[in-house]
Amino acid sequence: MDIKLFYSGPMQVNSYICTDEETKKGFIIDPGGPNRTADKYIAEHGYEIEYIILTHGHGDHICGVPYYRDKLKAELIGHRGDDFLFLDEKENLSQEFTGSAITFTPDRYVTDGEIIKVGNMDVKVIHTPGHTPGGISLLVEKALFSGDTLFAQSIGRTDFKNGSFPELEKSIRKKLYILPDDTQVFPGHMGPTTIGDEKKYNMFVKDE
Repeated sequence: MDIKLFYSGPMQVNSYICTDEETKKGFIIDPGGPNRTADKYIAEHGYEIEYIILTHGHGDHICGVPYYRDKLKAELIGHRGDDFLFLDEKENLSQEFTGSAITFTPDRYVTDGEIIKVGNMDVKVIHTPGHTPGGISLLVEKALFSGDTLFAQSIGRTDFKNGSFPELEKSIRKKLYILPDDTQVFPGHMGPTTIGDEKKYNMFVKDE
């Protein structure tokens, strides 16, 4: 499995390209905007990006959707709980981020526990509401893409519309902290961490 981080969009969100090196099939997570370095990386490695997967619908994570949906001809995946963001430029703040109103309907909605098959990889969807109602994390082997749910010694904001700290705390405790301690966490902002380190050092959601 090849995981490559690219910073994209006006907020320099962590966007990831994750590919199965054997089959060359992969997916992109949270394209915050066009990234020519990412485009070159995909082309040079001969990767076929089958899916664009959104961890949630805030503008800093979705402003590259129109570009990559057209360029890659990939299936767009999200959770129905964030439709109020996907479908409304005022709610998702894309106008403020880019000066353009970005709205769309995902090609496919996923649910908690669903498996997305990409090459030889099984991508498990974990519904982790709290930052947004439709927030999801993605588990591939021992790599967790946590979006804006869990950061290195921090958590996603819950003061946005429909955010909820109790929901976020529950998502982290009941769905993420149950993963093996050596699970690598690749968040939507800041650097990587591990589940074990977060259980020890995250002051926002301490391990019980």
